[in-house]
Amino acid sequence: MRRARLHRRSRTRTTALAGLVAAVLTLSACTDGSSDDGGSQAKSAPDQGSQAKPRPKPKPEPKPKPAWRQRPTSIAALGDSITRGFDACKPLADCPQVSWATGTDAQVDSLAARLGAKQRWNFARTGAQVADLPVQANEAIARKPELISILIGANDACRPTTAGMTSVGTFRTTVADSLRSIRKGLPKTQVYVASVPDLERLWEVGKDNPVTQQIWKLGICQSMLKSPQASTTADDGRRGRVRDRVREFNRVLREECAKVSLCRFDGNATFQYDFSVADLSKWDYFHPSKTGQASLAEIAYRKVTSR
Repeated sequence: MRRARLHRRSRTRTTALAGLVAAVLTLSACTDGSSDDGGSQAKSAPDQGSQAKPRPKPKPEPKPKPAWRQRPTSIAALGDSITRGFDACKPLADCPQVSWATGTDAQVDSLAARLGAKQRWNFARTGAQVADLPVQANEAIARKPELISILIGANDACRPTTAGMTSVGTFRTTVADSLRSIRKGLPKTQVYVASVPDLERLWEVGKDNPVTQQIWKLGICQSMLKSPQASTTADDGRRGRVRDRVREFNRVLREECAKVSLCRFDGNATFQYDFSVADLSKWDYFHPSKTGQASLAEIAYRKVTSR
């Protein structure tokens, strides 16, 4: 009996010991690799590869270009003797009241008058070349007009000789700088750029007129108008070089205007205008008469009010 009891106790102890060993082994298996600090941190550390990438900021939408206004209420004119109305009213004198851009003469019906502009300024200067454009531009900027007109370049081609004509590079640099200054100083002001008139057309109109021939001998635009009836190879080449330079000036005006917002070139409309003797001053047969000024005003008005 006693032996049987001892045997049962021994078996019970063995079973308990086996259970204890199994529990220890089970506990070790459950905690191995995850109960130490390193294992716990590695498991809880954020997965760098799976982190959500920040969304890129949306690109700002481009600002809409300002619309061209067909009825600006103020205008400032830049340019040379053409815009001053030189020799249109009396000899050797400016006549700004007949200016195609800002004049008040009803016969001309200037661009400003056709637009109904309430304010107008004429900063053009007789004899001006493109080198004078930056100064005129600054004068216009100070007035803050809604529209600036530019007609410049005839005097840069009309020189005593073709060698004295303004270079295309200088012409481009000066025009570009002036347009940038206007745009920087007046971001919302519109600019109308007229092409340089065709000086060869001027020669064709007056070359056979004895009165014109005598007047041109006084020294008017000799690069083109010298010896108007001469037809030698040298004379033809000289006139061709002047015309080519005018065409290059107009290309510069078109290209540089295209680089600036709110700038309109006339599409060579002034250069291509087929003017007659009636469009020329009766005192020098070079500058526009009142009729010629009215024609320039009509061209400009069509371009400025075009959609």
